Amino acid sequence: MPKIGSRTRKILLGGGAVAILAAPLANAAGEGQPVDGGARNPSQDTRQSYTRETEIISNVNTYGTRQSNKSDNGGGAVYGCRSKAGGSAKGNEPCIRSTNLADGFAFEFNVNAGLLGGTITVGRGGDTAKPFTTNATGVADGLNADRVDGRQGSDLLGKTEKAADADKLDGVDSADLARTANFLQARISSNGTDVLSGARPSGTSATAVGAATTRVTFPADVATCSVTATPIGAVVPVAAAPVEGNARAVDVTFGAAGADPAARTSVSVQVIC
Repeated sequence: MPKIGSRTRKILLGGGAVAILAAPLANAAGEGQPVDGGARNPSQDTRQSYTRETEIISNVNTYGTRQSNKSDNGGGAVYGCRSKAGGSAKGNEPCIRSTNLADGFAFEFNVNAGLLGGTITVGRGGDTAKPFTTNATGVADGLNADRVDGRQGSDLLGKTEKAADADKLDGVDSADLARTANFLQARISSNGTDVLSGARPSGTSATAVGAATTRVTFPADVATCSVTATPIGAVVPVAAAPVEGNARAVDVTFGAAGADPAARTSVSVQVIC
């Protein structure tokens, strides 16, 4: 067998050493192997995919791990999964879960210069899609919700605002209505043109429509109410009745002495509905 020179032997040994060292590095993929920077880990071969959690445990006074990208057109991290509906409560772990075992924050999102913090996209959106749910019922400081129970914020009234149709019932203004068992009254002066103090409701007016008749107009519908008139201070025959065609008015008519202004007296008109 020919002799191998020391120089030749060193080259062969060196080459063997390179071969021995290179082999495991070339096949380093899968669990128990180091992470290969700039490449897919463990590899494109799905047979080498990790089958157990890869844990990174730290005990430091800052973040346990840090991912960053200094490019002005690149993100810091992407997390993807194929978890089914229900989340952890249904045994379907979400793509990202952050749990603080103490009493501090579980997450913080910060945008240094932008005016939009981010987006939450759920399927095609719409009223059946929810961005998130919570069991917390306290006020979220600074949260400006655009909808409440599906209504736009512009649909909601302020604390002191009045609804446009709140003053109406079936299209009738509330001032035109006299509630059941309502009592309306007015005291008319002897000249038949003045409503004395104490009228109920306010806004009642009186007008002389003839020498013997005074028309009392209430700010409510009294067409179907019971009307009576009582003279005050003198015994003068009077009668009162609703005015046909004017649901708010009552005519008070004096008797035979009505044509004599000196015989007129103040009259109390009562309306019961």
